[in-house]
Amino acid sequence: MKKHAWLMSAGIFALAMPAHAQDNTQPQPEASPVEAGQVQADAAPSDNYGGQEIIVTAQGRAQALQDVPIAVNVVNAQSLQNSGANDIRQLNQLAPSLLVSSTGSEANGSARIRGIGTVGDNPGLESSVAVFIDGVYRSRSGIGLNELGEIERIEVLRGPQGTLFGRNASAGLINIISKKPSFENEGYAEATYGNYDYIRLGGGVTGPIGDSGLAYRFDGVYVERDGFYRNVTQSGNERRVNDRDRYFVRGQLLYEPNDLLSVRLIGDYSKRDESCCGAVYVSTRETFDPTPGVPGDFATNPTNRIVTILRDLGGVLPSAGDPYNRQIALSPNRTYRNDTEDYGISLQADYDFGGATLTSITGYRYYKSGGAGDFDYGNVDIAYRADDGNASRRFRTFSQELRLQGTAFDDKFDWLVGAYFADENLRLLDNFKFGTQYGAFAACRAIAGSAQQPSPLFAFRQAGAPGCLSPTGRAIVQGLVPGTTPAFGAATPLILAGLDRLSQVNDVGDNRAFYGQKSQNYAFFTHNIINITERLSLTLGARYTNETKKFRADFDNNNTICPQQQAALGPLLANPALAATAGGIITLSCVGNSSSTLNALDLRSKRDEDELTGTAVLSMKATDRLLTYASYSKGYKAGGFNLDRSELGGPNGVFSPRTNADADGLQFEPEKVDAYELGFKWSGRGFTLNGAIFRQDFRNFQLNTFNGSIFVVQNISSCADDLNGGDTDNSRATGICAGKVKPGVRSSGFELEGAMYPHDDIVITAGYTYANTRYRRNLVGSSSGEALDPALFLLAGDQLSNAPKNVITASLTWTPPIGGSGLSGLFYVDTRATSDYNTGSDLFPEKEQDGYVLVNARVGVRGADSRWSLEFWGQNIFNEKYQQVAFNTPFQGAGTVAQVQAFGATGGFASAQQLFSSYLAEPRTYGVTLRTRF
Repeated sequence: MKKHAWLMSAGIFALAMPAHAQDNTQPQPEASPVEAGQVQADAAPSDNYGGQEIIVTAQGRAQALQDVPIAVNVVNAQSLQNSGANDIRQLNQLAPSLLVSSTGSEANGSARIRGIGTVGDNPGLESSVAVFIDGVYRSRSGIGLNELGEIERIEVLRGPQGTLFGRNASAGLINIISKKPSFENEGYAEATYGNYDYIRLGGGVTGPIGDSGLAYRFDGVYVERDGFYRNVTQSGNERRVNDRDRYFVRGQLLYEPNDLLSVRLIGDYSKRDESCCGAVYVSTRETFDPTPGVPGDFATNPTNRIVTILRDLGGVLPSAGDPYNRQIALSPNRTYRNDTEDYGISLQADYDFGGATLTSITGYRYYKSGGAGDFDYGNVDIAYRADDGNASRRFRTFSQELRLQGTAFDDKFDWLVGAYFADENLRLLDNFKFGTQYGAFAACRAIAGSAQQPSPLFAFRQAGAPGCLSPTGRAIVQGLVPGTTPAFGAATPLILAGLDRLSQVNDVGDNRAFYGQKSQNYAFFTHNIINITERLSLTLGARYTNETKKFRADFDNNNTICPQQQAALGPLLANPALAATAGGIITLSCVGNSSSTLNALDLRSKRDEDELTGTAVLSMKATDRLLTYASYSKGYKAGGFNLDRSELGGPNGVFSPRTNADADGLQFEPEKVDAYELGFKWSGRGFTLNGAIFRQDFRNFQLNTFNGSIFVVQNISSCADDLNGGDTDNSRATGICAGKVKPGVRSSGFELEGAMYPHDDIVITAGYTYANTRYRRNLVGSSSGEALDPALFLLAGDQLSNAPKNVITASLTWTPPIGGSGLSGLFYVDTRATSDYNTGSDLFPEKEQDGYVLVNARVGVRGADSRWSLEFWGQNIFNEKYQQVAFNTPFQGAGTVAQVQAFGATGGFASAQQLFSSYLAEPRTYGVTLRTRF
């Protein structure tokens, strides 16, 4: 099947190249005279078979796409419908520079453009790819994973877009424009049924309200579907995991009493009650260094000690041999089921004064998502978040934007000025706990040893016994067996007591940990197009941004074992012979500093930053058909706070006493980018071809990675001086930069895209992106030259995670007439071919994803004027098996084969037992859709 998919992809691409990632089979609606507060651009039909030119608002004005000197994909409503797109994830098939994936829950998502983006699991980080829906900023890209309803178009803008669109668009922007009310009575309805008992019902109506100048629109969607994972240990609601159960409604009022004034009121509400997100084991091997002192080699043990412990405790690993059997196991009484509620209201008012147009966009958003889950991803109860209402994330956001745009000097000067304000209140509640079997698991893990072969004591383990030691094993440790001596000398009683206490760490942890963040952002901006001649234009834009964030955290944790371990075993850390054992016991009881020692703290911190960003574009209309341009943009994404206690417990999150002032350690710095681009846009008869060459340098790139117990956020930059391998070793003491700090990430490459219209019922599109998105050498972890976290030793010189170098997309749409009755057929196919990439922020080899090809298809028949249609469709029709994000399975081992290869026994990595899990992408789905319009 994979060979057939590649052949289909290559065939479509060869036929389509040159092409453009958009479907222009339907005439584009004209913008109103004051749509989005801009002057209407000419929308005369082009000489392409596609009909009218596509109008976009990528520069804050309504302009023809081929006249806009920036790199942008436009996906219209017909393309979205044909591709089966219900949320922004399906845009992957139509925009080769974009990659959208979901991770730990449907509340989390990661969008990347040209290989640059932000992993979405940590709510303290906003995405480098901003999402706007009807002019209102959505603070986390995962919010865009919901149903979208009826959409006019989606614009994907590549490269920094902060001048006009403001907050946190350092890598690009997804701009979603919904269909507005019509002054003609219209309506639609559709029903879909597919495998996994997929049901989707949608419909809407629009029309005028008398002769008042008012029009209304109402859209609604209901979706349910069984999960893609089968749980082998539970029944009922958790028998299937990653199901869908959601609905979405949106109501609008449009008031246009004349050609000068337009007021649009939008309210929407969505609700999701879903069991998400399960994960499967993708690597369970244990590797070791067979020849200490000889780097580069490794061997594999026949068993993994962590797997052995899990099975001793009744663990079932149904996916260990084949992750794509999509079988998982859940701990008893644990759930992934969570409610997500998302609603908001916005008001856009546009008034044309004659010489200028004023636009006001006011928005309020509320978003809350539960956080319950079985976060050991297995049926041994190691860690969980309960569904008691004390695990959730909530955002309340108010935003206000004002723009004034007009022209002067006989349209030679097209000017725009504006101001923006946003206020966001983020509340994160956490009840993360060690499970009812954590103590038994951790004690067994502590005696498993760290050498390339299991500790001799491991043979005397007894799962569930105090300290995981059988009576014989305990006697050996105590030196009571003839011929033995106390295993740890005089410290033996302390070590045994520590193991016994570790066994008691069960069902304890956070009761209601609270993280709060209040942020305020205000900005002033201008964006001006100077028409030097009829064919030569200069665009200059600038934006001043100020952002203030206030952080607060309070903890209520009932893990009293952690401070006991620290007090009792802490002094042993100074003894080299005992440090590893004592430290391991402390770490396993206090991992992530999940202890009552933080309860007395009232953590507070504040950061205030401002930044000047901007853009300059020189464009020339060399001929009526060819636009060329060169641009520079400076982008910015604000700093913030890591909403995880990773820096609240000293090295590795444990040991050191903490104070209120340590909240400052959770801060990370702003991400900044300098971007350069050369591009062209060619429009011929029945043919368009667009291309761009780009280079983007990121300083303080905000990297978020999960190390198996906590989230680590580091700003990635590079040192101008040679660090002599300090960024690729296993030491925290090396790799500090005393000299100049430079950008740490560079994305460079080129893009080609276009469309062909060989006949008025055939549209062929395609795109190709080559993005060499790499870390620089001599990496550091901040702009001050802080050494890189040793766990990130693989980064230097390598490709970023979720950043394939090569991506091809292509589509073919054929809508031939059937007889003379007005019937028409539909044949549609699209494909995305992706080269290899790594799905983990730390680039561990266990997280690599081979290249793959996705193919979607749709065939059907339509009535006259598309009044009805019957369509049969398939998504991922060749059932391509690939993963979205792989990660270190929480608490289940340590180390990667790469550490064994690089450092080996002499570097402290004699073995690696870490298990790895992954969130898989969707399998093949298929079904039938019936539509009607009236």
